Amino acid sequence: MKILILTQYFPPETGAPQNRLFELAIILQNKGADITVLTAMPNYPQRKIHTHYKKKLYCYEELQGLKIHRSWIFVKDSKSIFFRIINYFSFVFSSFFVGLFKLKKYDYIFCESPPLFLGISAYLLKKIKKTKLIFNVSDLWPESAEKLGLISNKFLLKISVLLEEFLYKKSEIITCQTQGIVKNILNRFPDKTIYWLKNGVDTNFYNPENIKTIWREENGFSNNDFILLYAGIIGYAQGLDVILKSAQALKNYDSHRQIKFVLLGDGPEKQRLIEIKNKLNLDNVYFFNSVSKNNMPAVIKAIDVAVIPLKRLDIFKGAIPSKIFENLAMKKPILLGVEGEAKELFIDQGKCGLSFVPEDHKDLYKKIIEIYNSPELLNFLGNNALEYVKKYFSRDKIADEFWELIREQQKTE
Repeated sequence: MKILILTQYFPPETGAPQNRLFELAIILQNKGADITVLTAMPNYPQRKIHTHYKKKLYCYEELQGLKIHRSWIFVKDSKSIFFRIINYFSFVFSSFFVGLFKLKKYDYIFCESPPLFLGISAYLLKKIKKTKLIFNVSDLWPESAEKLGLISNKFLLKISVLLEEFLYKKSEIITCQTQGIVKNILNRFPDKTIYWLKNGVDTNFYNPENIKTIWREENGFSNNDFILLYAGIIGYAQGLDVILKSAQALKNYDSHRQIKFVLLGDGPEKQRLIEIKNKLNLDNVYFFNSVSKNNMPAVIKAIDVAVIPLKRLDIFKGAIPSKIFENLAMKKPILLGVEGEAKELFIDQGKCGLSFVPEDHKDLYKKIIEIYNSPELLNFLGNNALEYVKKYFSRDKIADEFWELIREQQKTE
């Protein structure tokens, strides 16, 4: 079976979709699928083309046996929605022409959304190459972009909704990252094949028994420090002010001086948050740049608890931040500031951590103190975290089930 994965984001970039799609591709390839990836020149999240790929319109490479075609993308370090749209459409056009002239026929095109507009390239290639389309929805777009205030232009929103619905109608399979997205699309398109392709983790790679770490020593932390980690995109959706406000509340108590906050990553909000840290003299908050996927297990092994926040918006009640899985696999409890599906799965059912009200720094403060003062609770939640993620969110099991779905789908057509 030949599968083309069409995505704007892919390694060597770091990030959730990059890791998820790469691991899915590798597992499917190991099962006998012939996998090709069509992606952009690496630039995320720094918004700068990586040195090796600068001034290239197209290149071909192989990564662990995967055939990877890369095409040009316009990149500008700007928060402007105008330049973001140009960024999206530049890859729509370049990926279409590379797909048209460089690639052959496939059984399936697996298109990652967002960006939603990439579906234009996927649909055109589907028609020309006479291929089936799997449209993978990781985030409901444009709904989430509107509610986050990233797009307010009514015309653009209307066109985006029409495109979204058109792509759903033209897809043979719609895969969704959360149950909330499944329900949303199923309510609108009850006759389509809609599948929960849940996120997960490589439990062999993120294995606490196999990881040795000196990250604390390398970065000036002591064994007595109680480290809370946020690792990921430092963006608008995460609402990371809640961490700085909690740090401010804690810094005045001598009995809590060992509690330290680490924010690891890059993104559009990072500089603003650093300025707040400096203004408030938060000496218990530390910023680090993104690290490679290979280095993340050692970082997570070195910390005590992961903090995973999002803004308090209805759209996020169906969100499951991908950073949850790596922390659970490394036996680390989570402090989860996300309502809805994520809380139901990982707090209520899995007992993998404690929840706090999104954007409520006072509630986060209380939960930090609760877990800090109870080593027994910390250990209990950590053990639950590992067992729960291995049972329900192993990426091997997820890929096995998806592989069976597309094989059965192919047999019936």
